[in-house]
Amino acid sequence: MTTARLPLFPLNTVLFPGLVLPLNVFEERYRAMMRELLAIDDAQPRRFAVVAIRDGREVAPTAPGMPDQTALPEKGPAAGFGSDPVQAFHRVGCVADAASIRERADGSFEVMATGTTRVKLLSVDASGPFLTAEVEEIPEEQGEEAGTLAEGVLRAFRNYQKRLAGARERSLTTSELPDEPSVVSYLVAAAAVLDVPSRQRLLQAPDTATRLREELTLLRAETAVLRHLPSLPAVDLTQAPTYPN
Repeated sequence: MTTARLPLFPLNTVLFPGLVLPLNVFEERYRAMMRELLAIDDAQPRRFAVVAIRDGREVAPTAPGMPDQTALPEKGPAAGFGSDPVQAFHRVGCVADAASIRERADGSFEVMATGTTRVKLLSVDASGPFLTAEVEEIPEEQGEEAGTLAEGVLRAFRNYQKRLAGARERSLTTSELPDEPSVVSYLVAAAAVLDVPSRQRLLQAPDTATRLREELTLLRAETAVLRHLPSLPAVDLTQAPTYPN
């Protein structure tokens, strides 16, 4: 297995391979990370690992809180994640490649990154200005009947999106979606309206076929629920909302 040591960016969301991740970076620990990434030659990838937070805060507390109104705010790279940060994160995440990093006049950053490869979190180091992690690449296995399952997921997703968008809204047709099974599995996982634990289960599925089977079950269940709910706005397939750190 390929291992690497990368800057670590914990978020209250799950990043999937192939999906775009916009970031609004304002905390000093993540500003320091972006400054280091900017120092990498333009010809090289500017990579960092993204993991979903299991127990902790995406943004460190900056004022005294309950129940102790006199408690000082936490500082440092592990602020908000407890004394053993690795326990605060889900163990499977995704490498992000920063296509653009723009520093604003106030020192914050506007970042646009794309998920590339799934990784397993092996350890977390909080000794520097920002968190770093040793990660191990997770290969994407297809599994049995992935192609057939992908076709079924696309049909189910089309029905799901029609319910989500409403009959009067333009719906994305399956012809506009890719047909490569792993790509389908990640796009649908990102586009469906799911909570973080459900997204995390999909990310860490042992193979594409397993992920697609679970998505088929989820989509059918969600579509049945949506039949009884008002119309909701359509979702963007490739880009998540901008996440503040």
